[in-house]
Amino acid sequence: MLEKAFDLLNENFFECALSKSVITIQSTPRAYGHFSCNKIWNVSEIRAHEINLGAETLNRSIEEVIATLVHEMVHQYCSEQGIKDTSRGNTYHNKKFKEEAEKRGLIIECADKIGWSVTTPAECLKKFISEQDIFQQIALCRITPSKKDKEKKKSSTRKYICPICKQQVRSTKDVFLICGSCFKEGNVIDLVKVS
Repeated sequence: MLEKAFDLLNENFFECALSKSVITIQSTPRAYGHFSCNKIWNVSEIRAHEINLGAETLNRSIEEVIATLVHEMVHQYCSEQGIKDTSRGNTYHNKKFKEEAEKRGLIIECADKIGWSVTTPAECLKKFISEQDIFQQIALCRITPSKKDKEKKKSSTRKYICPICKQQVRSTKDVFLICGSCFKEGNVIDLVKVS
């Protein structure tokens, strides 16, 4: 479905200027997506760029997900047209990126560390998305369990305590222990396993 979405967007917002890219869904920490500047895929012996959508971010509205796809397509357009749209290791988006993105149905705002990168779909893009059946069929979402949802792993350690002096020790195995503090006093006291 995402390949068909790419084709529709390429035709309607990029005048078919983009070469075919491979669309992937992978985890992208701290980002909604990314574009590979190099052609890293070999598709039927033709080299292709990669556009990735972050797996954990697909639970946003279809308009926001498609805006991310268009954002990455703008990077591809700039790359293929020789437009320098980023700096600082391709993380800071400059005004050239903003200009090209806004021609293609995006609203772009500035953020301190990433520049003109904060992306929102403009009304023309939202309208286009609502008129195309294909976009309504894209229903992808990775469910990432929260810390609360993860089952608490039972500890593999055991806790032993001296019944006399209350000295505590932990071990990863069942062991027979004698309290060293009480032993110095002349007493041989077995530690009791409490957990």
